[in-house]
Amino acid sequence: MRDGFYLSTYLNPAGIHRVLNVRMRHDHNIALWRKSGTQVELVRHWELERLSGQKMHRTPFTTLDDERTLIDDLLAPVGIGMSDLVEIWGTPDIDTTDDYHLVREVPDIAFHSVAHLYSAVLLDSEVFFDGTIVGLAVDRGPDILLDRRMRDLWFAGCVVREGGVEFFPVESPGSLYCEGRDYFGMREGSLMALATASKASGECDRDAIMAEFRFDGRDVIDQSRRAFDKVCDQVRQTLTTDPNFTDAEALASAVMKEVQAISVMVMRRNIDTILRRHEIDPTRAHLALAGGYALNCPTNSLLMAEYGFRSLLAPPSVGDDGQAVGIGLAAFHKKLGERFHFRYPGPYLGRVDNDLDAALAQFDGHIDAVDDYDDELAVQDLRSGPIAWFHGASEVGPRALGNRSLLADPTSEETKDRLNEIKRREWWRPVAPTVLEEQLAEWFIDARPSPYMLETFLIRPQVRARIPAVAHLDYSARIQSVSASQNPALHRLIAAFHRQTGVPMLCNTSLNDKGEPIIDTMAETLAFCLRRRVPVAYLNGKRVALRNFETFPEGDPWPRNSRPFAHVPDSVAAEIRWQANPHGLTDLHLFLYQYDLDLSDRIDIRTAEGAEAVRRELDARLAANPTLRKSAERTMERNAVHFSAYGWHPLIPHRSN
Repeated sequence: MRDGFYLSTYLNPAGIHRVLNVRMRHDHNIALWRKSGTQVELVRHWELERLSGQKMHRTPFTTLDDERTLIDDLLAPVGIGMSDLVEIWGTPDIDTTDDYHLVREVPDIAFHSVAHLYSAVLLDSEVFFDGTIVGLAVDRGPDILLDRRMRDLWFAGCVVREGGVEFFPVESPGSLYCEGRDYFGMREGSLMALATASKASGECDRDAIMAEFRFDGRDVIDQSRRAFDKVCDQVRQTLTTDPNFTDAEALASAVMKEVQAISVMVMRRNIDTILRRHEIDPTRAHLALAGGYALNCPTNSLLMAEYGFRSLLAPPSVGDDGQAVGIGLAAFHKKLGERFHFRYPGPYLGRVDNDLDAALAQFDGHIDAVDDYDDELAVQDLRSGPIAWFHGASEVGPRALGNRSLLADPTSEETKDRLNEIKRREWWRPVAPTVLEEQLAEWFIDARPSPYMLETFLIRPQVRARIPAVAHLDYSARIQSVSASQNPALHRLIAAFHRQTGVPMLCNTSLNDKGEPIIDTMAETLAFCLRRRVPVAYLNGKRVALRNFETFPEGDPWPRNSRPFAHVPDSVAAEIRWQANPHGLTDLHLFLYQYDLDLSDRIDIRTAEGAEAVRRELDARLAANPTLRKSAERTMERNAVHFSAYGWHPLIPHRSN
């Protein structure tokens, strides 16, 4: 491989996909790499939701020119453009080569899942090439843009021994949580929090569920739905409620307790099988986790404690927001064909905003004072109420890791309520602590560094009363550890708070309003503070005090750059349709054609013969399957809603309880 810059992308194809509301992927992201000899560096990792304001960004670019312009804008601060890249990987319409993936090498398992694995198992090349790793990629299901067809096996596991990788299928409990999301109309993270917040409970026959169902192939959604329905029915019959919660919340909490227990059993079944078949001593191996289910901190910590793995390998962007990283690492491993050196640089890989004057100028009349950072004053601000904390490059992943955070005093019972009020969240939502790494052992039982907030640990009994804002019902907490080398500015702030209060941690929740992605710029931060009445923001080491909150409109979040996705002029849409479909197939035909990658690879509808062949084939399918038309039209309508949601992301339940 040549030295230079490489780009890996995880995007929907542009153009006709936007016009027809065709969605193949969500959580779009782009990773920039630099190769020099045997050294590989992850330079930047951008999540499009931060740029566009669309939660779990999924909307395709309107045109290829829009796509290339935005990528060039992202690359400009590094001093390069797309023309300077050696290769581009990951999205068919801008790929410059197709020899980078492992679709042919791993023919039976979805490459989407293989890419998830690489984002975790190759976090540290020394561990990868010198050690033993047990890897699991566990989410709901794959996209098929690179596979070009639906694989029989959706979820990948692997064993890595000194750089050699053996892949095999595993089960994933991710779809069980998605069933809960669709059934209760509440996101997976909220359901996880509700399960531990309420004392409501019920029983189901967990062993019978495990014996009847497997969660590993293309029927996993059907299997998960049937299993979830059985859990619901049994829990409803044995439900014990909690007077502090509504009946609906109590049912959801009780059901998700059982779903969580069954999910852990699925993960144990995976690991027990791998350890037995591959004769692995877990105390001599590392555990690597990726996929959306790897955000389940209680499961991660339980597996580490039960099996005694040497370490947990998981990136901060374990979900599809890390696919570009996994695609890139898989490409380097395949194409280099020998040992190379790579270490994940940490989560602060997004955009940098240093133009404070430009941000302040947009809020004339609302700026009370601008001063340099001071330890004593910062602690006073924290004791008075939450502060907005904006520093350096934005972190990647769905959780605030100290560069785009709302920080607050964990010693006050009222802090959690105030944070949930600011963010318009349910009163029972927990708040995570960000903790000085050197103080972990003093405050948490059997704790180890967790820089990406992917594990939970029990608070020691003797200190529980001192940090009521961060304790779950069982006195566990989802921690982020912070070292001086990892995040010097945040470490300094927490250390100052520790000196004054004796408590080496702060409450840390993401800097965003309900339904919007984490904030990415200083202007967005100031608008958020004014809209939600947060009186002080720290912006790259400057203390900004705000005023006149009552005159600032309480409307939608500050607009971001949605133009390349949201706005499709009629003339542009007509041109895109004509170029892709010159022989007049209907939108329904076009939609089905774009989703059927095997069909679109075989037949070119830009010829009259091809268009007629596709029309005949799809008409035959529609006649043979009366539900196909309704299903496709419903998907088009749902995607249209999601594609146009910027700033406030709607949850559209698939099911009704």
